[in-house]
Amino acid sequence: MTAGGQSEGADADPTSAQLSFRTAKLLSALFYGTCSFLIVLVNKALLTTYGFPSPIVLGTGQMAVTIMILYVSKLNKIIHFPDFDKKIPVKLFPLPLLYVGNHISGLSSTSKLSLPMFTVLRKFTIPLTLLLETIILGKQYSFSIIVSVFAIILGAFIAAGSDLAFNLEGYIFVFLNDIFTAANGVYTKKKMDPKELGKYGVLFYNACFMIIPTLVISASTGDLKQATEFTQWKNALFIIQFLLSCFLGFLLMYSTVLCSYYNSALTTAVVGAIKNVSIAYIGMLVGGDYIFSVLNFVGLNICMAGGLRYSFLTLRSQSKPKEPVDEESIPLDLKS
Repeated sequence: MTAGGQSEGADADPTSAQLSFRTAKLLSALFYGTCSFLIVLVNKALLTTYGFPSPIVLGTGQMAVTIMILYVSKLNKIIHFPDFDKKIPVKLFPLPLLYVGNHISGLSSTSKLSLPMFTVLRKFTIPLTLLLETIILGKQYSFSIIVSVFAIILGAFIAAGSDLAFNLEGYIFVFLNDIFTAANGVYTKKKMDPKELGKYGVLFYNACFMIIPTLVISASTGDLKQATEFTQWKNALFIIQFLLSCFLGFLLMYSTVLCSYYNSALTTAVVGAIKNVSIAYIGMLVGGDYIFSVLNFVGLNICMAGGLRYSFLTLRSQSKPKEPVDEESIPLDLKS
């Protein structure tokens, strides 16, 4: 009787852990998609509607909020990550550089492009992620997924080629953002060992290592001076949205790490593609900087269709049962 009960408990534990893991995968992906959706809209309002001149200062504010929240949480023993030692920079490299590059290029491109064009050009993160995961992590992908990726690229080229509000500087920043995002996602997955820094340590030390250099760059380029002289600091609504952007920046960084922790860099890119579908069409109605043309609209729709097909194939492949169940892929906090 006892032996039988122990056997049942042993059988139930892996199943329960697997179900919890699947729930965590889904919730972390939804959390990331929601945060990513909201911060693009808030940043677009700050940088375009209000005309805030300093994306770097906005990014610095997001880093500062991230450091403060995680440090206070560690002091109150809500979360845990290792104390600083001289080995941490080596363990983390090159994530801090990718992190700040992703931050600055993303905010800069948001301020210079219409929302639909921004979201279309961000689709290039997907093939870049596929390429880097193939090179760095040794993954392989089916022909159907590759075809979907080519559809995304084709649609993006058609839309970008007929963009009536072409902005070369904005295009450069968004392509840099694609590269930094893809590399950051892949290396975050590679570095995020629970026995080393863990997801909170990666997030905290990334922000710590790059906030001072970012402030120095901001001051040396005159970016900080423009931000301090900005006339809207007396506007309560602007201040609320600025603080909201800083908090959402923390949530976005946390949700990105969480989604990569429970899923993969590829799934994180897929969720971003799904989110971009809604942002692009909302951007046609709000924002005031989208100029309609037939080719641009057709390109947008081809790109979105390819993104949805790609998402369907990826999520369907993840839902197929694996034999045997790979219990090592289940994070330690869901095994206990």
